[in-house]
Amino acid sequence: MDKIFLEIPTINRKQEALDYLAENIEYNSDLNGTGSMDECLNKMTYEEWLLELEKRKNIEYLNQINRCQSKTFFVVRENDNRIVGMINIRYNISDDKLKTWASHIGYGIRPTERRKGYAKIALYLGLLEEQTLGEEKVLLECTVDNIGSNKTILSLGGELEKTELDKYDNTMTNYYWINVNDSIEKYYECYKNQINRDSKLTK
Repeated sequence: MDKIFLEIPTINRKQEALDYLAENIEYNSDLNGTGSMDECLNKMTYEEWLLELEKRKNIEYLNQINRCQSKTFFVVRENDNRIVGMINIRYNISDDKLKTWASHIGYGIRPTERRKGYAKIALYLGLLEEQTLGEEKVLLECTVDNIGSNKTILSLGGELEKTELDKYDNTMTNYYWINVNDSIEKYYECYKNQINRDSKLTK
C-alpha cells in the first residue's frame, strides 16, 4: 500500500485541486471534506477559497457565518504526489451544534482512486489530527445507502448512535461516535506503514 499524508492547501496545488473537483463532477460524485472548495465551481476562485480558509481561523468570523473551527487538507499519495482525496477536520464544536448532529470529520476520495483503502487511511490520519487538537470523541455521519463510507467508519471503531432523516438534504443518515485515542491505539499496527505524519502540515 502506498503511503498517504495530509497537506495544507496552497496556491501551488491550484490546477491539481481544480482537476480533483472536475473529476468528481465528471463522475457525478458528491463532494465531501472539501472545506467549501466546491464553491470554486461557481462562487469563488481558488485563490479566494485559500483566503476564506485563512479567515476561518478567526473565531468571530466563524460565529458570523455559523461555522465551527476546522482544518482542511488534501489527502496526498506519497509516491506520485497526487491528490487522492480531501478531508475536513472540525473541532471545538459546541454542545448545541453537536445536538443538531454537526460532525467532526468529512472526507472524500476521488472516483478513480476509490476501493484502494485510501478512505480508511485518510480517516486514521484525521483521527490523529483530532487527537492533536485535543478531541477525545468524534462524531461522523454518512447516508444509509453509502455502503463504502459506513464500512470505513465501522472499520475504525465507529459505534452507531442513531439513524434519522437529515433535514439538510432529506436523506436517511447514520451517526457514529469514535473514541479517538482507543481507535488510534487499536489500529496503529494496521496503518503505521501506510501513513506519513512528516507531511506538509502547518498551524
